[in-house]
Amino acid sequence: MKVLVPVKRVIDYNVKVRVKADGTGVDLANVKMSMNPFDEIAVEAAIRLKEAGQAEEIVVVSIGVEKAQETLRTALAMGADRAILVKATEDVHTDIEPLAVAKILKGVVDEEQPGLVICGKQAIDNDLNATGQMLAALLGWSQATFASELAVEGDRAVVTREVDGGLQTIKVKMPSIVTVDLRLNEPRYASLPNIMKAKKKPLDQKTADDYGVDVTPRLSIVKTTEPEARAAGIKVGSVDELVAKLKEVGAV
Repeated sequence: MKVLVPVKRVIDYNVKVRVKADGTGVDLANVKMSMNPFDEIAVEAAIRLKEAGQAEEIVVVSIGVEKAQETLRTALAMGADRAILVKATEDVHTDIEPLAVAKILKGVVDEEQPGLVICGKQAIDNDLNATGQMLAALLGWSQATFASELAVEGDRAVVTREVDGGLQTIKVKMPSIVTVDLRLNEPRYASLPNIMKAKKKPLDQKTADDYGVDVTPRLSIVKTTEPEARAAGIKVGSVDELVAKLKEVGAV
């Protein structure tokens, strides 16, 4: 079985995001970029399936700018076998929207014919949580979202997913789309020898036009602002004072 894993280049989760002075977006100048954390978990899940003898090949794909090659090389160093970069924009500030991403991924899936596509449930830069579901709809495949456990049993994927009030375990017939949550695993670090080996692994480059997909944005950002600063807390001297304060706040 071949496993396809889409990965996205985003601002590193340890970096404090800065908004541009004119409010037109996020400042990306000299900002450290890395693989979306949910996508790292998806890559790790695919590698574990291969280590268990349930997958023969892992293909990673990224859609965006030329510099996304770095993200793909990271995935290759972790243990992926091949990479595909779909260059869809020259501007690092342009975020390719989920529907366009899903359409391009459908083209990749049609070419590669994987048995399983493992995606991060969302990207930390836009938090849209839509690409995996859209891809499943375009392909007409089964889907399992928010996976906290994943196993393959024959021609079915067994997924434990987090739902309101507990956990739900489902079986989906493959080929299937699975989106993964934070609790699925802890991604491995790429060792130096594997980083060196990754430089020699195949990385194909394509464009959105190769798949006949128009990536022109349908949405426009009106304004980007910093979240409001949290008000300082206060101390109270007694339960009665606490109750009075809570009533006061509730009446506002």
